[in-house]
Amino acid sequence: MPTPQYPSIRSILLIGNYAPRQCGIATYTTDLRMALLEAYPQSKIDVMAMNDTPIGYDYPDSVVFTIDQDNPDSYYQAADFIRLSSYDLVCIQHEYGIFGGASGRNLLLLIRAIAIPIVTTLHTVLREPTADQQTILWELAQRSQRIIVMSSHAADLMQTIYGIPLAQIDCIPHGIPDLPFRDGYEDKQHANLTGKQVLLTFGLLSPNKGIEDVLYALPSLIQQHPQVLYVIVGATHPTVRQTVGEAYREMLQALVEQLGIQAHVRFHDHFVSPSALAIYMGAADIYITPYHSQEQSVSGTLAYAIGAGKAIVSTPYWYATELLAHGGGMLVPFHDPALLAQQINTLLAEPQLRQTIRERAYQRGRTMLWSVVATHYMRSFIQAQTHPRHPVLVLANQPIMHDSLIIPPLCLDHLIAMTDDMGLIQHAILTLPNYHEGYATDDNARALIAMMLLDPIQEPQAQCLAMRYLAFLWYAFNPATQRFRNFMGANRQWGEATGSEDAHARSIWALGTVLAQSHDPGLCGVAQRLLRFALPAVAQLTHPRPWAFALLGFAAYRRRFPGDRTVRACQSHLAEQLLARFQAAHQPDWEWFDDHLTYDNAVLPHALIVSGQTLQRPDMVAAGLTALTWLCAIQRPEADHFKPIGSNGFFQRGHAPAHYDQQPIEAQATVLAACAAFESTGDSGWYDEAQHALSWFLGHNDAGVALYDPRTGGCADGLEIDRINQNQGAESTLAFLISRLTMQTLTPPIRLGTAASKGTSVAPPTQIGVNVIPPRDLRLSRPL
Repeated sequence: MPTPQYPSIRSILLIGNYAPRQCGIATYTTDLRMALLEAYPQSKIDVMAMNDTPIGYDYPDSVVFTIDQDNPDSYYQAADFIRLSSYDLVCIQHEYGIFGGASGRNLLLLIRAIAIPIVTTLHTVLREPTADQQTILWELAQRSQRIIVMSSHAADLMQTIYGIPLAQIDCIPHGIPDLPFRDGYEDKQHANLTGKQVLLTFGLLSPNKGIEDVLYALPSLIQQHPQVLYVIVGATHPTVRQTVGEAYREMLQALVEQLGIQAHVRFHDHFVSPSALAIYMGAADIYITPYHSQEQSVSGTLAYAIGAGKAIVSTPYWYATELLAHGGGMLVPFHDPALLAQQINTLLAEPQLRQTIRERAYQRGRTMLWSVVATHYMRSFIQAQTHPRHPVLVLANQPIMHDSLIIPPLCLDHLIAMTDDMGLIQHAILTLPNYHEGYATDDNARALIAMMLLDPIQEPQAQCLAMRYLAFLWYAFNPATQRFRNFMGANRQWGEATGSEDAHARSIWALGTVLAQSHDPGLCGVAQRLLRFALPAVAQLTHPRPWAFALLGFAAYRRRFPGDRTVRACQSHLAEQLLARFQAAHQPDWEWFDDHLTYDNAVLPHALIVSGQTLQRPDMVAAGLTALTWLCAIQRPEADHFKPIGSNGFFQRGHAPAHYDQQPIEAQATVLAACAAFESTGDSGWYDEAQHALSWFLGHNDAGVALYDPRTGGCADGLEIDRINQNQGAESTLAFLISRLTMQTLTPPIRLGTAASKGTSVAPPTQIGVNVIPPRDLRLSRPL
């Protein structure tokens, strides 16, 4: 077995027929899974099998889910199962007839409802599809990151008939087992065929197999080679048997009697095991595929014969024409028993010619071994996951139209579920609190800010939650270091004596917000005292982002206490430092504070804008607006939807910004910064920017999928390259909540004609509607 050339994907789901179901697709899917596991034993490869009978089949444990092919609900259930599982990729084995509905339309119900990469193997590609067949295959290709076909002709048809670019298509040969090249003497003994010149056709019987043409050719063959025996191995195809019974086999048997060739034909009416098939194939002198249909995109039986190094005679269907093009067999016209007999007679009479053809076929088969095919499949899987041709398509929910954005009602259910008697749990497993990850001061500070944006009269739970989060901050402060600790385990033990600069500065922001927003004497008293305790360490902060967090807290605080000279001095010092950073780093093509952008980027210009307002420094406001304008142009390069800088690489000067993973915190930071710019300038364009960033949560993003879940009040943890991260952690949930509530505090601009431009390079956004934020919803969430 060759060493795999590509890394593996952790978890793969195959969808198609599967053994012990008896059909070519079932055999292929089963062999593919075994080959992938052998080449990539570290991967988990499960199967979702199609059932064509109510009782199904006695599947092995590798089949984790079954689909009733004719029941649409079963496809929706399968999609739910996939969404709730941890698969990295789905590989569909597509063939007409195995998926229910007209032309297999039911499959679309499933693929429209999942948001992980799909790789589809097409076992049939029709040159003249019906309208339904063409439409369904086109959509399947559109929703698949990669398309696998097994012949160059099929790839050409996908391009010319279905309009699929060749760059999306991988041509991977039909896999075959690694069979020895042998003379067949022992195999003939095992099969009771000693002394016979064996012609073989195997596979499930159906009327398009053309076996009757071989039977018509036999009398001529028998005259020259009296020991010839035609062996037909295979049961009738289950679908054919269900519709017309054994009519085709009975017709063949009647024809044998009519021609008087009973002694030269042997039927084996059963689905043979791999070991039995290897014996039959080894015993064959010539393998025949006399199919009637030219539009045969692939033939597993022909591939198997190539792998066994057989001399082959075939009709010129597409797959045979391509596979035998280099001397691996002989082609005869369709429906021509006379010429068929002539070619077979030639091969039987010339052992050396037969041997030459066998050797060429066997060498061709070396490139089709399952071990080789598995590496090609994994390469296609990796390509689908890491370099998608398009983002994940829309989930099977209501599509969100750009001209009718509706903000869901306020819901605190998930935030409450993530909060216990200590504080806010930082991470979630889907919608459940993940106690393994414990608590973070960062998130409790964010939660405290969110509660200050809620009206405690209309949302009485906000007051209780605010007390919980502020109590956590009080407990997080370490008097010995004058800094906040950040991480606490589920055992309520701190993991550090001093937390990050971000955690300290975010706590300052939260405390300043309490003092700006709350009228509760208890909350304000604790916040004031804690702010005083934490103030000295602010001068020791060394990074621009913590400066910005603290500046937002100081600006909020000074709205209530503008005469506090100590806080004003701290604010002025940090704001000067931040402005100096911008002045030193920015260039006409790089209007930023450093040579790279990382996370929570918009907080930097946001801090300059609000600091410039409270300090009465127009130069700071102008610098903040310049930087924010530049950032917005990067985050909405095509002026259609918000596209935050991804965390997988960020954005280094001289390089392209990373597209994934996109984090909710980036959308929140942009909403808040744009709202501050709107309040500072009155320019409606900034209100539009805030709307665009907010609408990212609701489906106006690269994937067209909403991250916010109105059923839970939670927000997914990010938009990855191939899916939504469905965990609803505290940071993400609060990012949406804070963004929503911040915009709710604004009075939408009054538009008279065309909104004024900001005078920048940022293209004006598409209007979503001026009243995107509904009045505060009075619905009570469940009690704490």
